[in-house]
Amino acid sequence: MTIVTSQEIARFRSQLSHNPEAMQALDAIEDCEGDLEDAAIALAIRAGQQPQSDNARWLDDLAKKCRAVICKPEFRQELLNGSYSQVIEYLAGTPLLPAILATPVLMSALSQGVTNFCEPIDAHFEQVYGDRSP
Repeated sequence: MTIVTSQEIARFRSQLSHNPEAMQALDAIEDCEGDLEDAAIALAIRAGQQPQSDNARWLDDLAKKCRAVICKPEFRQELLNGSYSQVIEYLAGTPLLPAILATPVLMSALSQGVTNFCEPIDAHFEQVYGDRSP
């Protein structure tokens, strides 16, 4: 179970106030007392998906599916600087997930730490290209 604090939610709200879907997602996360998995499942059901509610790893698996987008070099630096807006907007526009799930997916990824979350991609590029980064 991943719990985000009210301060983390407030930080996302301040950056995403122009994004109605992100605000709805943040409302759901608050309603679930910061529990990202519960909120994501409720949002997925609202979006017409049928997630496995008994699978506590569902949100992690969805974040992994989005790893290549989240870990793009141009987004990674933004995330390391604490900026989320561009990543959320880009992720919400992909066919990887319903737009309303972009915020909890990114929050889940960030809860692991950007460097840790992106490590599998870094390891892949290192394996393929040697010391050169993507």
